[in-house]
Amino acid sequence: MGIITMIIIGLIAGAIARLLVPGKENFGWILTIVLGIVGGYVGGTLGSLVFAPHKFSVHPPVQHTFLGAIVGAVIILVIYKAIRSRA
Repeated sequence: MGIITMIIIGLIAGAIARLLVPGKENFGWILTIVLGIVGGYVGGTLGSLVFAPHKFSVHPPVQHTFLGAIVGAVIILVIYKAIRSRA
């Protein structure tokens, strides 16, 4: 996956995660991209743990990568809010 594609998917996944999790964050578009990219890594790791590794070929389809990025970004955002509310 190219760097531009990763940034675009990160931006869209981060924005969708921010819409799904209630509350207001003071994130700019750069932190939203970072949220989506890190969420993609978290979602990809969770997906590889849950699903059999032979389920996909070398690269998973874009739909699974995108959905994994959204799920991972939501998880990270919920953890961020839980830590922030305790501090």
